Amino acid sequence: MMLWTLRPYRCLSRPQCRYFSGSTLRSQPRQLVGEGRSHFSSSKARVQEAGPHIEAKQPPMFTFSERIGPPSIRNQVLFFVFGSLLTFGVAARQTNLETYHWTNKLTGSSFSWPLGGGSPSNAELREAERTELRETLEYGLHKFIKSLSALSDHLKVMALYSYAYVADTYYTSPEGKRVCYMLAAVNGVVWAAWQLPKMGPFMLRTFAHHPLSGLSYTMLTSTFSHSSFIHLLFNMMAMLGFGSSATLYLAKQQQEDPSNLRESTTKWHFLSFFISAGLFSSLVSHVASARFKYPKLIARLANPTKSTASTASTVEGAAAVRSTSTLTGREALASIKPSLGASGAIYAAVTLTAMAFPEVHISLIFPPTPPIPIQYGVFGLMGMDVLGVIRGWRLFDHHAHLGGAMFGLWYYAYGPRVWESFREMTLGGLPPSLRKA
Repeated sequence: MMLWTLRPYRCLSRPQCRYFSGSTLRSQPRQLVGEGRSHFSSSKARVQEAGPHIEAKQPPMFTFSERIGPPSIRNQVLFFVFGSLLTFGVAARQTNLETYHWTNKLTGSSFSWPLGGGSPSNAELREAERTELRETLEYGLHKFIKSLSALSDHLKVMALYSYAYVADTYYTSPEGKRVCYMLAAVNGVVWAAWQLPKMGPFMLRTFAHHPLSGLSYTMLTSTFSHSSFIHLLFNMMAMLGFGSSATLYLAKQQQEDPSNLRESTTKWHFLSFFISAGLFSSLVSHVASARFKYPKLIARLANPTKSTASTASTVEGAAAVRSTSTLTGREALASIKPSLGASGAIYAAVTLTAMAFPEVHISLIFPPTPPIPIQYGVFGLMGMDVLGVIRGWRLFDHHAHLGGAMFGLWYYAYGPRVWESFREMTLGGLPPSLRKA
């Protein structure tokens, strides 16, 4: 799940928090504070000497909220739009190139494969790729054996068994799960970096998206970032299950594509879907903080509740007044926390799977539940996130969860056609052999 990080974010002392510290409310130079009264008195005297018909021009008055202003969302929206377009464009082009490569191998004399007549199908292209993967793993095994020559026989057996187990698991897994293994490895490396104390400030600045930082690229990096091992474990378990199912659905849709294009792999399609879903979920979370949470905090700072002397006379009353009325700028910024995690992208895979395979049943790990239809479970979780938004729960980033779920629902309705359009647009320079006979 996409957890709010519990580490303090010292926004006022960091240069990237430019929307607050760079506002018009920054402190004035010290000499102007001491000279303000005499300067105003001299200006008033000069106006009186000039004549009664001349009035001094007063500067326009702005409210506290108007002077602060909400954080920008334009750059983040543009980053999502152009980032998604670029991701899908690169993924579609790479899919076309790999499909063309395997089509040439299967139809040429350099690759021995029983075509059985006619042009190769998607299944034959995928099986040929699996054959090359097996040969690559076997070649790696021979090199690994040579590197173990200096070890004892006992250590050799343990090392070879470990390699064989990992290689066999990777080879026998479907393509979607292999892609999720690679994504899990990336998330594991980022998690390991979080555990280094010296890397803490860098990771908080670069791999956690803070709505008040003004940064856009952290919408992407935070999708692959987990600072807690439990957070990482549960997210990766969910991704391995639902990511593989989502990839299976995308491959199934490709078999029924109207443009009749061959496709040797679905990994690039799933990667573009996963990254775009992560960007969209981060964008929804950013907009919710910038346009709803932040203005409410500024309103509390501008209009604190008046406390009575009798209420503040006791220790309990003073504490109650402070909790409800007085809110410093540092406390206000600290209440908007940076978020991180792959939950938004995983939610998109979950909702896509639920719509594509409604007959599937799932069981929740926490709290433990009997098998229930996947759509009931998914929409129940979405209802919990809606309740979390209404109630203001802060343990999870419920806006990011709902953003990922909405992206998955949208992709189920329109995604395959969007993907086909990108593949058609990126066919430039490739022969028509990519189309099925």
